[in-house]
Amino acid sequence: MSALAALFRFRPVVLTVSAAALIPVLTSPSAAAESAGAGTVAASERVLKDEVVLTAGQGGVTKVKETIVYRFAGRKGFERTFRTRSHESLSEDRVWKLGNLRASSPDGGPTKVSTSSEGLKTTVEVSGAKELTGDRTVVLEYDLRGAITPMGAAEELRWPVIGGWKVPLDEAKATVDAGAMIRSVNCFTGPIGSTIGCTQYYTNHTHTQGVYAQQGMLPGEYVTVVAGLPAGTTGGKAIYERRHTVATAFSVNGVTGGALAGLLVLLVGGVIALYLLRGRDARVVGKKAAEGDQAPLAGAEFEPPDGVRPGQIGTLIDEQADVIDVTATIVDLAVRGYLLIEEEDRAVTGRLDWTLRRLDRPQVDLLPYERILLDALLTAPDGSGRAAVKLSELGGTFATKLAQVRSAMYDDVVKQGWFARRPDTVRSRWTLAGILVTLLGIAGTVALALTTEWALAGLALIIAGAALAYGGQYMPAKTARGATVLAHTIGFRAFLERGAIPDGDAAASRQRIALFSRFLPYAVVFDTVPKWAETVKDAGEQGADNLYWYEGPAEWDLSKFAESMRTFTLATSGSISQSRGM
Repeated sequence: MSALAALFRFRPVVLTVSAAALIPVLTSPSAAAESAGAGTVAASERVLKDEVVLTAGQGGVTKVKETIVYRFAGRKGFERTFRTRSHESLSEDRVWKLGNLRASSPDGGPTKVSTSSEGLKTTVEVSGAKELTGDRTVVLEYDLRGAITPMGAAEELRWPVIGGWKVPLDEAKATVDAGAMIRSVNCFTGPIGSTIGCTQYYTNHTHTQGVYAQQGMLPGEYVTVVAGLPAGTTGGKAIYERRHTVATAFSVNGVTGGALAGLLVLLVGGVIALYLLRGRDARVVGKKAAEGDQAPLAGAEFEPPDGVRPGQIGTLIDEQADVIDVTATIVDLAVRGYLLIEEEDRAVTGRLDWTLRRLDRPQVDLLPYERILLDALLTAPDGSGRAAVKLSELGGTFATKLAQVRSAMYDDVVKQGWFARRPDTVRSRWTLAGILVTLLGIAGTVALALTTEWALAGLALIIAGAALAYGGQYMPAKTARGATVLAHTIGFRAFLERGAIPDGDAAASRQRIALFSRFLPYAVVFDTVPKWAETVKDAGEQGADNLYWYEGPAEWDLSKFAESMRTFTLATSGSISQSRGM
C-alpha cells in the first residue's frame, strides 16, 4: 500500500475516533439507559477488549476464537447476542449456524456455555458458579457455517463478528486468516446493516490476513467484517432455510398435493354415486311418467295413482315433509269427510278467517300421521277435545304435535317401501358428518398452518366436509318402488296442470265437482290450485254455491273458490309456520 493510499485510507479514522470520543458526551442519560438494553447489568460493567480471530477452512467452516476481557461487578456471567438469521424473501431465510461452542478462562472467569434462539438472533450465555468482580478473561470458541458466499469469481466472508453486548465495549479487534491472498477488505460498525466504516481495516503485508479495529461501541452495536477471497478458497456456500409463514403453510407439496388429489377423487366419487342413485330414479320416472297422465279411476271412484295421499306425494317428491304437505293433508281430511271448512264473512268479522269443524266419521282409514294431525287440530291447549277451531287460533299451539306429524310422515314413506331409511335421518347423518369433518378440518388447518407446510391438507378436509354436508341433502335415495310411484305422481301432476277434464268421459262429466274436490289436495301440493279450480268455475254460474266440505260466506260461489283456496292455504301454512318455525 502506497503512502498516498495509506493517507486516504486512514483519513476517515481520525474523524471516526473523534466522533466515538464525543458519543458519551452527546448521549443523554435517558438514551444511555435505553442503550443499556434488556436485563439488569451493573453500570460499571463493560467489555474492555474483544479480540477475535477467524480462520476460514474448507467446506465453508470458519473457526472462530474470541478473547474477551470483561469487567464484572457482581454477576456470575455475561450474555452476547449473535445475528444468526435474516429474511431473504417471504418464504426463505439465510441462516448462520454456530456449533461446537466452548469457553475457557485463564484467570477464573465463567466457562459454562448455553445458547437460546429467538427470532433472528441467538443468545450465547457464559456463566460461572460464583459472582465475580474485577477483570476476567474468557476465551470463547465456536465453528461458524454459512458466512461464506460465492460471488462470481470470488468468495466473500461476511460476519458481524463482534458486538451484541448489553454493556459498552472499549476496544474491538478482529483478524481474518484465509490461508490465501485476500483480495479486498471492508468493515462496518453500528447496528446490523449499517454502512458506517470502522475505525481501521486493512490487509497485512502478505495479504493473507485482514485486520479490523474499532474503538468505542455502545450496547447493541456490532462490527461486521468483510473479506474477499479467491474463488474456491473454501468452497463455502450460504445456507438457506424455508421460513414457516402463511405462504409456506399453504404451499403445494407431496402431502398437500396428495390430499387435494384425494379430495378430487372423493368429490368425483360422490358425484358418480349421486348420479347412479338419482339416475335410476330419473330413468324409472321418464319411463313410467306418462302412465299417470290421465284422470285416475278406481272402479266408479276417482283415486290418485297407487292410492297415494297428498302428504305422501309431497314427502315423496322432495323427500321432505314440508308445510305445504301438512296443509294439503288438512284439505284432504276435509274432502274425505273428517272436517268441514267454513269461511267466515269478512264484512262481519272484520278479518279473513276460517273455522275447522269436526265431522262425525270413524277414523278407521286414517294413516298414523293423519290421525296425529286431526287430533292436534281438535285438541285444546288444556288437552280437552273441541268440536271446532278457528284457523287464527292455531298459531302457537302446534309445536309438539306438528313435530310428531312430520316424524310420522317420514315413517310412513319408509313403511310404504319408497325409501330404505327416513330421508330426514339420512340428511341429518350426512350433514352432521360433514360438519364434524369441517370442524376437524378447521382445527387441523390451524394446527398445520402454525407448525408445518401441510395446511392445504387441512383445507382439503374443510372442503370435503363442506361438500359432505351439502351433498348430504341429496343423499336420501328412493327405492325402485318409490321411483315407480314418483313416476305415476309426475304424470298425475301433468294431468292436474292441464286443468281440463275430458268432456267425452261420462263419469267425469257427471261428477265434475266430486272429481275436482278429490284431486284438489294434490293440486295444493303441486301448486296448481288456480289452474285446477278452472274446472269448476262455471259450476257457480249453474247454481252450485258451495262444496260439501267447504262453505263460503253469503254471496259466495265456486267462481270465487280459487282465490279462497289460495288465501286459505297461505293462512294455514302461516299458522303452522308460526307454531313450528319451519
